[in-house]
Amino acid sequence: MHSKALLRLGTNAARHPWRVIAAWLVAATLAVLAAVAFGGRNADSMTAPGLDSQRAAQLIERAGTGQEGMTAQVVVTPLDGAATFFDHDRARTALTRLQAEVERLPHVLGTSDPAGALDAGGDTAVRGGLVSADGRIAVVRVQYPDQSRLSAEDLDALVDLGDRLRAELPLRIEMGGSLFYAFSDADGGASELIGLLAAAAILFLVFGSLVAAALPIGTAVFGLTVGVATMTVLAGVTDVPTFAPVLGSMVGLGVGIDYALFVLTRHREYLARGLDPREAAGRAVATAGRPVVFAGGTVVVSILGLAVANIPFMTVGGLAVSIVVLTMVAASVTLLPAFLGAAGPRLARAGRIERALRARKPGRPARRRDPAAGAAGAAGAAGWRRWIGHVGRHPVPYAVGAAGLLLTATLPVLGLRVGLPDDGSLPHSRTERRAYDLVAEGFGPGTNGPLVIAADPAGDPGVLDRLVATVAADPGIASVAPTHVDRATGIATLVVFPTTGPQDRATADTVARLRTDVLPTAIGQRPARAHVGGAAASLSDVGRRTSQRLPVVVAAVLAVSFLLLMLVFRSVLVPLKAVLLNLLSIGAAYGIMVAVFQWGWGGALIGLEATVPIVSFIPMFLFAILFGLSMDYEVFLLSRVREEYLRTGDNGTAIVEGVSRTARTITSAALIMAAVFLSFAVAEDPSTKMFGLGLATAILIDATVVRMVLVPATMTLLGRANWWLPTWLDRILPRDPVGTDGTDDTDGTG
Repeated sequence: MHSKALLRLGTNAARHPWRVIAAWLVAATLAVLAAVAFGGRNADSMTAPGLDSQRAAQLIERAGTGQEGMTAQVVVTPLDGAATFFDHDRARTALTRLQAEVERLPHVLGTSDPAGALDAGGDTAVRGGLVSADGRIAVVRVQYPDQSRLSAEDLDALVDLGDRLRAELPLRIEMGGSLFYAFSDADGGASELIGLLAAAAILFLVFGSLVAAALPIGTAVFGLTVGVATMTVLAGVTDVPTFAPVLGSMVGLGVGIDYALFVLTRHREYLARGLDPREAAGRAVATAGRPVVFAGGTVVVSILGLAVANIPFMTVGGLAVSIVVLTMVAASVTLLPAFLGAAGPRLARAGRIERALRARKPGRPARRRDPAAGAAGAAGAAGWRRWIGHVGRHPVPYAVGAAGLLLTATLPVLGLRVGLPDDGSLPHSRTERRAYDLVAEGFGPGTNGPLVIAADPAGDPGVLDRLVATVAADPGIASVAPTHVDRATGIATLVVFPTTGPQDRATADTVARLRTDVLPTAIGQRPARAHVGGAAASLSDVGRRTSQRLPVVVAAVLAVSFLLLMLVFRSVLVPLKAVLLNLLSIGAAYGIMVAVFQWGWGGALIGLEATVPIVSFIPMFLFAILFGLSMDYEVFLLSRVREEYLRTGDNGTAIVEGVSRTARTITSAALIMAAVFLSFAVAEDPSTKMFGLGLATAILIDATVVRMVLVPATMTLLGRANWWLPTWLDRILPRDPVGTDGTDDTDGTG
């Protein structure tokens, strides 16, 4: 977006602040009302075209067996630790009542009947997987229709029934299943509040002014409201994954506050020059707003690059997060200048903290303040100037040392194992975790992750017997439930229980062996077909697909980022260096995630109770988001460096002045973003923890080790070659897309 258009946009917003604020209030209200009226509930569809588990799901849906719907399980054990369901009549009577009341709940299609199986004989109940071999644990499996016909009220009804029966029956009652996963409140509300409070504290320390600290927060809250409400409307049209609102809130708050901080900092610089507040707001949007628009666009392009993975739920999740980022960009160049215009000259006055930082120390001569540095940046620029100058005088040891540090942090990635944390990774305070542990104790770990084999006999009924016998003989299978055959279609479903848990690598090996060896052996050359599905198989398939497609996504994002940066800075080496350094910081973040979540290093600090694999889709999502966010700091920092280079023609001076003038703002922005992300790292859900810790770690590494050490060191080593561009390429590239020509043309003089 051209600077003159941004100048008009920002100036008009500052001149008519209450109109713009009212327009955003109306937009937020309409977005929320639309979300209430037309929005849908987030739903996870962990499938992708061409996967074997997807073919199994299609067969199950054709058969209408109910396996495609939502499920829950009620796990019970007598409160009397010595009693069993085999010999305790009161416990068995209580189990009968519990099953009957669960079956009467709204939308329940049916339940298993462990008490009825016990009446038919203990062996029948044990063989059916309804009562443990020692008689201490029983499971009532509850079948619901598909998610589109259910709501959170169905989960509430089941939970309320459990609470009531715990007080009336001599049973310990725990619950879990996909119904809880779909309709439990997502992590985020408390984390968002903690993140906002942390950001507000850092902003107050940066500006020393409550008014200045409040404006970025207000801008981010408005943008987040509109963005998340729009995401909810999108969920009414297509399946938006459950992690999208949490990730959207996380990224939205981070970039929203950061973008507002950059514009606000430039606004205060113009106020320090004596400009009228409305003119200062317009100039700030025209100068800082150009990198904001470009950086936000880069984040969106990076996230939308997930589409090349050909995994629908990731594409939709990326689109949903991109909506929030675009809303934050719009708020930064329209709503924020309206706030700045309404605040008037009050922002020109420094707060007490800022005045203390700028005060001359006793015994030292007063340093002449550079008016271009502005009120907010003058205090810390001298310290940063000394540091960047020091790095520039010793570029080799700093470049080698920083790169070595990041490469060392990346090494744990060699042990990366993808999967999906299940209820066994939740804290013990959750009933889902307690139900998971009881099931594993009574029936074996594989019972928590059953596989569903869907088979079309194609007119050969004998193939089913061969399938059951061959599958049951596999060493990775503990038991096979009775086969269900749909009379109309002839399609059969076999529920099989592995000997290992859903997170174990051995379970994925069992799935692979069933597909490549066991099922083909049972079917032979016959026209019958069989596919392995179920949650564990689907997640294994998605993990394999993401691992296969990750290099393609990385290549696409790197190529687009390189071209965009080359367009911005009219250089070949600057974007190449940026791409390589960003890979280093992201690799280090991946390594730290593996060390924390797989190895357990420091996991207790974020409330992690057990080691878990890295969620299969998180590395790909993190790469896209982090690469976009890293480009933010690259653009903001190097735009100022290029300004100084074009003004002075001296590479060393440009590095020292450009980095030192942006260092305080960039490090403050990184602290704010990291505080927001870390507030999500203490959520209960391990996936949310991974997103929070991974994003926070990468941002802190990028804003400190990379931007303040590696960038000045490598740019010093490259010298004038930083800005080399072949003549033929210089002629065909557009000029100055984000205002790096070294002039401030917002007043018409540039």
